Amino acid sequence: MAEKKVIAVVGATGSQGGGLARAILADADGGFAVRALTRNPDSDTARELAALGAEVVKADLGDLRSLTDAFDGAHGAFLVTNFWADMSPEREKQEAATMARAAKAAGVAHVIWSTLEDTRDYIPLDDERMPTLMGSYKVPHFDAKAEANQFFTDAGVPTTFLQTTFYWENLLGPMAPRRGDDGRLVLAMPMADSLLAGIAVEDIGRTAYGIFRRGGDLIGRTVSIAGEHLTGKQMAEHLSAALGEDVAYVPVPFDVMRAQPFPAAAESGNMFQFYAEVPQFNAVRDLDVVRGLNPQLQTFQQWLDAHKHAFAAA
Repeated sequence: MAEKKVIAVVGATGSQGGGLARAILADADGGFAVRALTRNPDSDTARELAALGAEVVKADLGDLRSLTDAFDGAHGAFLVTNFWADMSPEREKQEAATMARAAKAAGVAHVIWSTLEDTRDYIPLDDERMPTLMGSYKVPHFDAKAEANQFFTDAGVPTTFLQTTFYWENLLGPMAPRRGDDGRLVLAMPMADSLLAGIAVEDIGRTAYGIFRRGGDLIGRTVSIAGEHLTGKQMAEHLSAALGEDVAYVPVPFDVMRAQPFPAAAESGNMFQFYAEVPQFNAVRDLDVVRGLNPQLQTFQQWLDAHKHAFAAA
């Protein structure tokens, strides 16, 4: 039997990387093996991946040597950053640059870089519809990733640019439906009546696996993904069906979202305004294309049905 191609997965103990690692490990005859990169190989999640058959390697996104060593001998690499760890676009760009240099030095044949659109291409810094943040961005965690694309191109790294979107898992945490004073469940989202491109986080990993399985024909290309495009009202209707009780959608004004008392409020308000007011974001996310890479792509209702117990706990 031919030796399996190793895919080095940054963030293998997190959401996107974890989805890819598990997709590869679940396909025993797929011809690929997982090298899970993590800062903490002794974490419970890292141990679980090792038990499933992954090679677990310690690596730090800020350390070029450790990353180069971790990529050595790998056919492919899935690269992702966690903006929310310290909410610094400059650090995010620095980490991306380090990963690009390491992938080039190690001779990785195919990189998937998890990225997003540059919101300033659609809403310039001088556009007063939304505030400019940190002096240089409209939505920092989008714009920094988009800027970082150039690091991979300039380094000559064979890269597929995977543009992701809103995780439905957010509805199990800070955006979960809340019970109002009248006892009714309310889904409050700053989306007006626009369509939101959402996806189950495990489908990001499965789609990335589909890209690796396709070989090199998607190198140099951008793949934009979603699981379904739904309005807040439609999402509330699906939630009602899944939870067995009425869920009302309440559109939160963007300025109200930006004024909330949590650190990422302004960024979140800008992000949802971008989702709501830039139709090109949805237009490039062709569900048939995504399903071609990931035949298991879930609809929102399928994802909800699989997570009923988690909503009950929330």
